[in-house]
Amino acid sequence: MDKEKTGDDEKQQKDTSFDLNDYTIIKEGEAEILMHSKNQVFYNKTQVNNRDMSIAVLRTFISQRKLEHESTLDRRVKTGPKVPDESVSGMEPTADSVQYNGKFNDGYELLEEMSSDEPCSISGAPTRNLRGKDREELKPARVLEALSASGLRALRYAREVEGIGQVVALDNDKVSVEACRRNIRFNGPVACSKLESHLADARVYMLTHPKEFDVVDLDPYGSPSLFLDSAVQSVADGGMLMCTATDLAVLCGGNGEVCYSKYGSYPLRGKYCHEMALRILLACIESHANRYKRYIVPVLSVQMDFYVRVFVRIYSSASAMKNTPLKLSYVYQCTGCDSFHLQPVGRTISKDNSLRYHPGFGPAVPQECSDCGKKFNMGGPIWSAPIHDQEWVASILADVKSIKERYPAYNRICAVLTAISEELPDIPLFLSLHNISATLKCTSPSAVMFRSAVINAGYRISGTHVNPLGLKTDAPMHTIWDIMRCWVKNHPVKAQPSNQAGSMILAKEPVLQANFARAVASFSKAQAKKVARFLPNPEKHWGPKLRAGRQITERIVKMLVGLGR
Repeated sequence: MDKEKTGDDEKQQKDTSFDLNDYTIIKEGEAEILMHSKNQVFYNKTQVNNRDMSIAVLRTFISQRKLEHESTLDRRVKTGPKVPDESVSGMEPTADSVQYNGKFNDGYELLEEMSSDEPCSISGAPTRNLRGKDREELKPARVLEALSASGLRALRYAREVEGIGQVVALDNDKVSVEACRRNIRFNGPVACSKLESHLADARVYMLTHPKEFDVVDLDPYGSPSLFLDSAVQSVADGGMLMCTATDLAVLCGGNGEVCYSKYGSYPLRGKYCHEMALRILLACIESHANRYKRYIVPVLSVQMDFYVRVFVRIYSSASAMKNTPLKLSYVYQCTGCDSFHLQPVGRTISKDNSLRYHPGFGPAVPQECSDCGKKFNMGGPIWSAPIHDQEWVASILADVKSIKERYPAYNRICAVLTAISEELPDIPLFLSLHNISATLKCTSPSAVMFRSAVINAGYRISGTHVNPLGLKTDAPMHTIWDIMRCWVKNHPVKAQPSNQAGSMILAKEPVLQANFARAVASFSKAQAKKVARFLPNPEKHWGPKLRAGRQITERIVKMLVGLGR
C-alpha cells in the first residue's frame, strides 16, 4: 500500500502544472501523452503503423551500427594503429572530431551546458571524445525528431529503443513545444533524462548541427521537400534518415507540375503510381545529398495507408557519388496499353582498367508503341536501383516477431514486411494483371496461372507490397502480351474497334507459346503458409486527421455520416 501511495504521490507531483481534467490520456507502446480537448496539437492515431515500423527499423539500425563499429575496430587491429602527429597545433578538425552546436570538439572541449529554463533537458555533458582507447568506444546514438508536435514519436524512441543516448524534439509552434515538454514530464525520469524539446525552425537547427545526429526523422504534415536539403547535412556518416511524405495526390500524378517543382521529377498516373512515388522521393533525397558529396543507400521503402515512408542511410564520398546517374531512370508509359519502359540516365564503360561515365543510351522506345501503336508519356527521373535491402528486411522482420508484444500495430507491420521480403529487389515498378486484362477486354487469368506462365517462359515474377494485384517481373512487355494472346485464344473476346489498343495487340500472332501449367514457385512462401500480407483497415474513415487547431464541424460530421453509408 505504501509503495502504491508513493507512486500516486509522484504522479501527482509531476502533474501539478496542469489540470488533468482538461486532457485525455493516450497510451501507445510504453509512452503516454496528454491530449487537450481543443485539438491544439496534432496527433494522428493512424500513424501508429508508421511509428511501429520506425521503431523496428531503429532497433535494427542500432544493432547494425554496433556490428559495423566492431568490424572497423577489428580491421584497425589487423592493420595496426596510426600514430597521430600531436606536434601540429591549430590543425583542421579530423574525422574523429565530433561537432556540436556548430563547433568541433576533439576531446578538449565539452558541449555547453543546457540552459536552465529548458525543462527536462539533459544536464550532463556528452562523453569526452578523448584520444586513445576511449575514442574507440561507440557513443549512444543521437536522434533528432525534426517535427515533433505532441512528442509521442520521440517519447517512444526514448523509452522503447535501447542504445539511444539522446532524443532532440523540435517544433516551431509554441503550443506544440509546451505540450511536448508537458508529455516528457508526464512520462517520468526516463523520458526526462533522454529527451529534450526545443522551439526552433527545423531547417535552421539542422543546418547549424551538420553531421551531428545518427538518426534524423522527418514526418511532416504534407511534403518533406522543404526540409530535405538541411536534413541530409545533419545526418552523421553512416547515419539514418527516416522520411515520410503524405502528399500522395501530388506524387501520384494529380498535379504533375507541382510534383516537379517540389521533387524534381514528373509523375505518371499508372497503376504503379504509389511505387513511383517512393522512387521519386528517393531520387529527390539523393539529389539533395549529392550537392554535399553525399549519397544514399535505401534499406526499406514502404507505401502504407495514406503515405510513403523511406529509410535511407547517408554516406559521404565524392567518388561513390558519381554512380548516381546509374541509379536513376526516365519512364516511358504507353497511352494505349499502359506498357512501360525505363531509360537509365547514365552508363559506364571499362577502358584501360578504369571506369568511365557516359550518358545513357536513348531513346529507349520508338515514337509509337510497338505493341499497340499509341504514343508515350515520359516521366521521371525516378530511383531505379533497389529500394530495399533484403538482409535488413529479414533482420527487421525477425526482430518484430521476437518481441511482437511491444508493437501495438504488430499485425499490420508484420504483414507489410512479409510482403516486402518476397519482392524482387531489382525490378522497378510493376504490372497490374487486371489492368492488362482490361486493355484486352478479356477475363483475367488467375494470378497463379499468369505467374506460372511467366516462370515457365524462363523469367522471374513476384508480388509487391504496394498493391495486392501488382506483379513484378523481368519479362519484357512483348512476352507479357504473348502470354495474354495465348490466354485469349482459349478465352475468346468480343470483336472490338480496330483502332483500340487491345484490338491492335490481339491482331498479332504470339511468338511465344505460353505454358499455363502450375509452376512450383507460382505461390509465394507466405501464400503457401497462409500468412497474411494485406490487411483491411482496422476501423472506418482510417486516414489522416484534422490539422491541429481545427474542430470537427457539423458539415464534416454530415460528410462522414454520408461516407459511412
